[in-house]
Amino acid sequence: MTGARYSFTAEVWEHHGQGAWHFIDVPETIADEIEEKYAHRATGFGAVKVEVTIGASRWSTSLFPDKSRATYVLPLKKAIRIAEALAAGSPAHVDLTVIA
Repeated sequence: MTGARYSFTAEVWEHHGQGAWHFIDVPETIADEIEEKYAHRATGFGAVKVEVTIGASRWSTSLFPDKSRATYVLPLKKAIRIAEALAAGSPAHVDLTVIA
């Protein structure tokens, strides 16, 4: 069963810690709606399962709540970043569907 669909453009950022993890912040208004509708179904760490499309790339992953950023963050695998020519600071158009 699929849930709500969202589209937005946001900047890719790199986590400054171990590894070279890259993320995209979900806009606050969308994050608030996702939390309201789906937080009760969240898995470990408050993760919400989603299907994501950026450009020609489509994959399943989870959004993770990030209290310090006050939103959900979307992790970007290296393969996706390479396929879509994304780096820290790049804008990315995201189509996201919550897997309810």
